[in-house]
Amino acid sequence: MAMICKKTMAQLAPGQTACVSCLHSKGPLRRRLLDIGLMEGTVVECVGCSPCGDPKAYLIRDAVIALRKEDCGEIAVR
Repeated sequence: MAMICKKTMAQLAPGQTACVSCLHSKGPLRRRLLDIGLMEGTVVECVGCSPCGDPKAYLIRDAVIALRKEDCGEIAVR
């Protein structure tokens, strides 16, 4: 039975922390996310967002990475 993920990384507010449960992205974006260490079990923290709300900055494995809302919507967290 497939698990339905209810929360995505895009929904994290600054200061919130979550654990990655699944990557739904495909192709070059998936490869890029895996290259920066974003895989199942990785703890991420939203550390800020731009004035318009997109992109947001995330602390991923001791590095701050800016990701667009569109891309974060493909990353399920718990």
